[in-house]
Amino acid sequence: MAVTRSCQKRHSSGCDTAATHRSGTPAETTTPGGAGCAERPLAVAMSNSHPLRPLASVSEIDHVHLLSEQLGALVPGEEYSDVTFIVEEKKFPAHRVILAARCHYFRALLYGGMKESQPQAEVCLEETRAESFSMLLQYLYTGRASLSSAREEVLLDFLGLAHRYGLQPLEDSTSEFLRTVLSTHNVCLVFDVANLYCLQALSAACCSYIDRHAPEVLASDGFLSLSKSALLTVVRRDSFAAPEREIFQALCRWCQQNREENAAEVMGAVRLPLMSLTELLNVVRPSGLLSPDALLDAIKTRSESRDMDLSYRGMLIPEENIATMKHGAQVVKGEMKSALLDGDTQNYDLDHGFSRHPIEDDCRSDIEVKLGQPSIINHIRILLWDRDSRSYSYYIEVSMDELDWVRVVDHSKYLCRSWQSLYFPARVCRYVRIVGTHNTVNKVFHLVAFECMFTQQSFTLDQGLLVPSENVATIAACASVIEGVSRSRNALLNGDTRNYDWDSGYTCHQLGSGAIVIQLAQPYMISSMRLLLWDCDDRSYSYYIEVSTNQQLWTKVVDRTKVACRSWQTLTFDKHPASFVRIVGTHNTANEVFHCVHFECPAQLDVEVKEGSPGQSSPESGSSSQEPQQSRPPRPSRAQNLLLAPPSSPGSWTQSQH
Repeated sequence: MAVTRSCQKRHSSGCDTAATHRSGTPAETTTPGGAGCAERPLAVAMSNSHPLRPLASVSEIDHVHLLSEQLGALVPGEEYSDVTFIVEEKKFPAHRVILAARCHYFRALLYGGMKESQPQAEVCLEETRAESFSMLLQYLYTGRASLSSAREEVLLDFLGLAHRYGLQPLEDSTSEFLRTVLSTHNVCLVFDVANLYCLQALSAACCSYIDRHAPEVLASDGFLSLSKSALLTVVRRDSFAAPEREIFQALCRWCQQNREENAAEVMGAVRLPLMSLTELLNVVRPSGLLSPDALLDAIKTRSESRDMDLSYRGMLIPEENIATMKHGAQVVKGEMKSALLDGDTQNYDLDHGFSRHPIEDDCRSDIEVKLGQPSIINHIRILLWDRDSRSYSYYIEVSMDELDWVRVVDHSKYLCRSWQSLYFPARVCRYVRIVGTHNTVNKVFHLVAFECMFTQQSFTLDQGLLVPSENVATIAACASVIEGVSRSRNALLNGDTRNYDWDSGYTCHQLGSGAIVIQLAQPYMISSMRLLLWDCDDRSYSYYIEVSTNQQLWTKVVDRTKVACRSWQTLTFDKHPASFVRIVGTHNTANEVFHCVHFECPAQLDVEVKEGSPGQSSPESGSSSQEPQQSRPPRPSRAQNLLLAPPSSPGSWTQSQH
């Protein structure tokens, strides 16, 4: 009654209840002493509890759990059943309409006009476990299945039924559960089934587990039960990192267990050149499974090949830095070794937080990292000391024995700074060494951090240099503006293409003197750029662009000195290696200063912009497109000009080439 009287009182006092229902928000009223505020929650509750407008929580009825329980009660009994399945001489009464509604296979089987379509038909299922089929019926009736209590062989048969009957969600869920319970005891059995049914995610999980526990898997009983195709898939992998002697002995046991007639094919998976001469003579030869010619060929390959040309096996841990103490890595050469692998990339200065070595003409000094075990890597990240504007040159080599080294990165002729993200074709190695060849300040090479891993991300190399797809002229990518004038350093690279006006948001230089120079963190192979010329009025500019790898030799890649250009410029050209980009303005129709708002490299063509003149008619420009309308500052009077901010003015800066 109190609620009713309160509502009536509010209605009679002029509260627009109807408006509240229409808008979905109660009308606010103000009464002396705050009475309106106190009653507002009540008004909300009453408006939502209107008989014709129930709350969302009660407007939808969800009794799926009751449906599942009540249908599940039909499973064990014969009540209302019209079909019977016979599995391992055990009868399972069922209801064809339920099975047909839940599974296309049973719909075709039970309503396809064959003998199984007859009333009270009996269907015999071969090669199926009764326990697995019971679980399947329970799932079809209730949508539920308990996997944790089932035996392994039952689970695998249950997975096979899900695959056979096209129950994709059930197959995915069962596979996901199996990935969580892999062990040395069951991984081979699970992999065999996954390989049989082409379950890629489950197969990949099994292979990853097998790779990480290769010696234990070789010694398990499950290894002997692998099918031949699954066996060869496992042992032919570069990432199956077990000693070759153990692999050979395990394959011998498999051939004996399975009475393999074509043992030569199986033994062909053994990498004989990786075995020592003693192992070849005392282990392989007495087995009689390989011909004398095969042994001689292995000895010849071992003696005549470079060590790094042998087909080594290595641990594969995708997307994880393995140059850590957790993985057994250690710095074996260099000064101040402890700082390199500690993971601290923030706390370093002139005195600590880095490793180093003296730069020598014969490159005998280096920083060397020994990995915990032979590993497959194709990606290295290093942090060069960057507390000032200095640059370094260096190269990186890998080895298995510290004697035969293969160079995977060569930046000895390029100037680099800060973070280096390096890619190369995958290599198996145990040792990695970084050799500094140049420092623009002194004769010491300083390295703050080192990471290496195997990445599954795609990348493109050209002449050993990365061809970037993302913009690398960003602060996040450690690029910087080393020459030019701006009120905010690196305004050219901050990605802001909207917030600029007469006083800020651009970088400039005096025509006929200097340039705008961007240093990329490392050399890239580039073939496009995009820049935004200052366009708050109708002025136009002329300019050209050069690239360099060392700030000594420059190559002109864009020449727009004879055309009037304004606003967005998308530029394409033949590929060139570049660590530095120099933009030189040659003309401005308004004053003697060249102004650039934004620069990116390579051009991000998936971001639409409104191409400025000369647009499509210029041979360097890409296709023009439209950008969303941008707000622009009001056009100034003719007397107002955009001027070069003097270096001494507040907030401005200049920096010459270092």
